Amino acid sequence: MKRKTKENIIERALAACAFITVLTTVGIILVLLVEAVAFFSEVSIIDFLTGTEWTPLFTSKSYGILPLIAGTLLTSLIAISVALPIGIIIAVYLNEYAPRRFRNVVKPLLEVLAVVPTVVYGFFALMIVTPFLKNFVTDLSGFNALSPGIVMGIMIIPFVSSLSEDALNSVPDSLRQAAFGMGSTRLQTAFKVMVPAASSGIIVSGILAVARAIGETMIVAIAAGMQPRFTFDPTVPIQTITSYIVQISMGDVPYGTTAYRTIFAAGITLFIFTFILNNISYWIRAKYREKYE
Repeated sequence: MKRKTKENIIERALAACAFITVLTTVGIILVLLVEAVAFFSEVSIIDFLTGTEWTPLFTSKSYGILPLIAGTLLTSLIAISVALPIGIIIAVYLNEYAPRRFRNVVKPLLEVLAVVPTVVYGFFALMIVTPFLKNFVTDLSGFNALSPGIVMGIMIIPFVSSLSEDALNSVPDSLRQAAFGMGSTRLQTAFKVMVPAASSGIIVSGILAVARAIGETMIVAIAAGMQPRFTFDPTVPIQTITSYIVQISMGDVPYGTTAYRTIFAAGITLFIFTFILNNISYWIRAKYREKYE
């Protein structure tokens, strides 16, 4: 009886923890929705979604979110262009070539990149990467999308490499042995057998890395320039959704004004982006799981 009582207590405690996480998520969504509805009662949602000028702090106010979306997508695409190939190559090396002892040492060291404070990455992008890139890109602005995008890519390499290595490690060894039996080299086996077999996990790792890049704040706030413009030119200053939220949250905008409520409209836009990406990753994982079961 006493043992059953303990199990009931543990079960209720676990259920309470799960309920708290769900309640927190619901609370965040409600706060965003309430303030966003108040914002869209003053600003047309059509103008918000299609406008190419974002000047809520100027005398002539415009509330088109496309410049912030363009900046967010630009830096995220640069980041994933850096992280995905490097992360996959690292994962293939660790899984197919590296000795077990070396892998057990290097993999945790790679994951250290994920715990470095992002403000450090931001100053690294501004003070080191941008001056270095100016040696090759002469018209590169002091604040730009290229250097924070590259540094964000470096930051999310552990997400891609770790998840991709786990996906490769879960592929049945029989596939590798069959490839060797057919005369394939180790390189052919790695990229023509193992990587395609682990493609679902690799794709999911890339999507989660993009979601992480979209939500990044301090790197773009420091190195991208905070100038909203509807462009996909990586050499000029841009502003992302997260860096705009940081700008408004510094306290210079009066509470309750339309300009203040823009952070909630931008926040719910960001939430929708990450929600869609997470659901795509879940759908891909579920689809491939059904395929191989």
